[in-house]
Amino acid sequence: MKLVVVSAGLSVPSSTRLLADRLAAVAAPAATAPEPQPAGVRVIEVRDLAVEIAHNLTNGFPEKHLAGAFDAVAEADGLIVVTPVFSASYSGLFKSFFDALSVHDEGALAGKPVLLAATGGTARHSLVLDHALRPLFSYLKAVVVPTGVYAASEDWGAEGLDRRIARAAGELAALMGGFATVPRPAGQSLEPVPFEQRLAALDRRPGPAPSHPATEL
Repeated sequence: MKLVVVSAGLSVPSSTRLLADRLAAVAAPAATAPEPQPAGVRVIEVRDLAVEIAHNLTNGFPEKHLAGAFDAVAEADGLIVVTPVFSASYSGLFKSFFDALSVHDEGALAGKPVLLAATGGTARHSLVLDHALRPLFSYLKAVVVPTGVYAASEDWGAEGLDRRIARAAGELAALMGGFATVPRPAGQSLEPVPFEQRLAALDRRPGPAPSHPATEL
């Protein structure tokens, strides 16, 4: 099971990357439950690919590192995407990455479970999830999980953020797993666990421990 995280934070440290890591920390083990081995996680820092993205948009050919990122996204069983908010929408670099990806491989996200998340300085921008991100990934034919996660500056360390992370990561894990199986006595076949039952079980999992706030986007 492969989980890919696309983080579009611009600074180091970054609250965007922090949110991405917290989501992955919950989704990776949940995606393979009850197996003890969590899903493999790869993080793509879009900031590091900025020059190659610019070249790709002008010449149409992804260079080595960008091509590797495109392949990772296409091969992923699930995707977590996190962007800082600029002018009440996703960042230009974030959008450019997915623009280049869709030109390179039009069906890269078709049918792929995607968890949407964003960070910003104020809660007033929380609607970016539904007004900007959700239409974009619906257009790209991704399967967007019902719960998105927006983290404003005042949300870090707050109990509500942990609950939203747990809920959204659980939904992504359930979609990645599809139909789980549970061990049966010797000589009997495995019994499938329906999606609804798997999601309900994930809802009962404890949320992540609170972490220290990040000060930059």
